Amino acid sequence: MHRALTTVGCVLTAVLATAWSAAPPTQPARPTETVRTHDGPVRGAVHAGYRTFEGIPYAAPPVGSLRWAPPHPAAPWPGVRDATRPASACPQPAGEVPGGSTDEDCLHLNVTTPDGTGPAHPRPVIVWLHGGGFTTGAGSSYDAHRMATRGDTVVVTVNYRLGALGFLARGGLPGSGTFGLADQQAALRWVRAEIGVFGGDAHNVTLAGESAGGYSVCAQLASPAAAGLFDRAIIESGPCTGRPDRPFAPSSVPLAEARAAGADLAAEVGCGNSAHDTLACLRRVDVPRLLAAQDSDQQPAYATPLLPGDPAAAIAAGRFHRVPVLIGNNHDEGNGWAAGIVQAGHSVTPDTWPDIVATFFPAPGQAKAIVHEYPVHRTDGGPVFGAVIGDADFACPTARADGLLAARVSVWRYEFADQHAPPLTPGAPPFPLGAPHASELPYLFDLGGHPRDLTAAQHRLADTMIDYWTRFARTADPNGPSSPHWHGQTVLSLAPDHIVPTRTARTRHHCTFWNAL
Repeated sequence: MHRALTTVGCVLTAVLATAWSAAPPTQPARPTETVRTHDGPVRGAVHAGYRTFEGIPYAAPPVGSLRWAPPHPAAPWPGVRDATRPASACPQPAGEVPGGSTDEDCLHLNVTTPDGTGPAHPRPVIVWLHGGGFTTGAGSSYDAHRMATRGDTVVVTVNYRLGALGFLARGGLPGSGTFGLADQQAALRWVRAEIGVFGGDAHNVTLAGESAGGYSVCAQLASPAAAGLFDRAIIESGPCTGRPDRPFAPSSVPLAEARAAGADLAAEVGCGNSAHDTLACLRRVDVPRLLAAQDSDQQPAYATPLLPGDPAAAIAAGRFHRVPVLIGNNHDEGNGWAAGIVQAGHSVTPDTWPDIVATFFPAPGQAKAIVHEYPVHRTDGGPVFGAVIGDADFACPTARADGLLAARVSVWRYEFADQHAPPLTPGAPPFPLGAPHASELPYLFDLGGHPRDLTAAQHRLADTMIDYWTRFARTADPNGPSSPHWHGQTVLSLAPDHIVPTRTARTRHHCTFWNAL
């Protein structure tokens, strides 16, 4: 049971967001517009009120000798590059990306910009880093036209290397454990250099992300190499104080641990100690074999040049870039994982609850304390399990990160609390999910190009959230004249029927418990 539950938990970490796995509907041919970048002109698509430029290379393809190398500059291209459709996602198993991907030529980004932009009137820029457990996802999954047009912003969505191709660590290999984070920095450098021709303000860049993308923002806050690359930060459900022993939220691992995982991978694909040149051997392994051999759970490595320390420790010590931060989590973060584990055949009852807790919290004494703090009665096992995951991995770490960051920079914190948020996975769940992990995303983006089925009240909430997010990107203050005022030290609860400051006694009580555990 321990092994089965752990496997289910790790897989669900990467594939919760399967709701946008279907390909977007085929669109008729659209008018185009050409913009000239330093690497060459790109031809994008003209839509009603906005323009998109998709599949723009921001770095050279990481293939051959550039596999497991820091990103290199993209080569200029002759003629006009077609940017009317997305390029390949980075290699990953099937899930969010239909059929997965094996194409390593994937370091591309997508730009969505409102009509009427021009260098004389630059707009704030939001650079979006997707989630997916550092193993799945693509920038093209996030149709950002609502954020761009309503918020009058330029939105850039980014692909970065994933899985073993993004985070392999080996002794003597520069960039070990952080290739995916280095890609994100290369994309930010591209934005500083190029976004002006798309109407964006290169001096007003907000780095934003959700889940693994949110944790990536934390890592970039703590990375000396990211100094000067962004001006604000938005962190959604990726608390900076994640820990490897809390397996549902993203975190980082020491370089030595990452190297041990790299050695295991090399042995798995036939490039172990008997190989004359292990790295050369690994670079010859085809992508499907690497994907089959890699762990379903990936983390960046610290004690590296790009990430000298664990972001949690760096932020606690005040070693992070001084930019304003908007940070938050969802009210029921853990319910999706709990429901998936129940649906996999592991019911949560008073009898099974101690073993389930011990599976995910194996340190001596932890399981007994958690069972006492979160008792399961006859019919409430799934939601209680969801509350444990949500409090331990998201709500309480987010509250801690909020406090650490707010000691040195301006911070705004939210909780997405729509108890009737559209489901992100098909089928009927075993219990109501409320506002689980990733459920805020359809309020900000059309996932996979498909608008979500929102009620009129939820559409108003989506507009309000976009207003908050984009005002923060513009001025470092999310407040506006027609929205409830948001003080930096309060949690703004976001739901269709209430958008109010809140600090619940339950959160304070349980965070005291988790901080002491």
